[in-house]
Amino acid sequence: MSIVAGRLVVVRGAGDLGTGCIVRLVRSGFRVVALETARPSAIRRTVSLSEAMYDGEASVEGVRAIRCGSVPEAWSPGDPVPVLEDPEGRSVVRLSPVVLVDAILAKRNLGTSLDMAPVVVALGPGFEAGRDAHAVVETNRGHDLGRVILEGCAQVDTGVPGLIAGQGRDRVIRAPVAGTVELHCGIGDTVEAGYRLLSVGGVAVPAAIGGVVRGLIRQGFDAPAGLKVADVDPRCIREHCLTVSDKARAVGGGVMEAILALAP
Repeated sequence: MSIVAGRLVVVRGAGDLGTGCIVRLVRSGFRVVALETARPSAIRRTVSLSEAMYDGEASVEGVRAIRCGSVPEAWSPGDPVPVLEDPEGRSVVRLSPVVLVDAILAKRNLGTSLDMAPVVVALGPGFEAGRDAHAVVETNRGHDLGRVILEGCAQVDTGVPGLIAGQGRDRVIRAPVAGTVELHCGIGDTVEAGYRLLSVGGVAVPAAIGGVVRGLIRQGFDAPAGLKVADVDPRCIREHCLTVSDKARAVGGGVMEAILALAP
């Protein structure tokens, strides 16, 4: 039997990076439970298992998740990943996982601590290995993406998206005002610079560059000003909208390395 078979991992956050971790964990034989908010704000919705909170179920690269009120007692390999509404992580004590992964990506610690599991792994800035988590995985694009940090912190949040095909800040779109979202296109659509992607509170939000719409927040979402609401990929490869990204796959690999190195 595999040394990981059936061992429970709780993942806080099932957006696109969290989903990349979940996909790798499930395929490696771990039993995974995801914790989410009632209304997740993921924009890469076609590759985010957090969409189960809205639709009841979601599937990414063959890994299926279902929204649950509680975790089923029986479990078999291949069963869907339960997604619970539990943003505070109150169910962690009852679930008693061998590993907890903080994949919220809030750029700050929202309540994860070393005593939540024998192995606690956190993604990105806002955590210090040895104080907040046993390991931190680098999420910033570049040479160290996916690196496992056992002492110290990930790179600080620059506020500037990493470069894709030479584009950084302009590829990510944020809400100019607070308000309700109205969509004018869909994920996978190809657009030109200036195309109206969506409106927030009646204010039109155009694309700054041309490319394929890789991320788009849900229709009707009540967005605060400054929230990330869309992502345009200048590489114009529609298939990238439907699969785990290179970044999420690298981060998921870092999480797996940390678990195998540290798990009892």
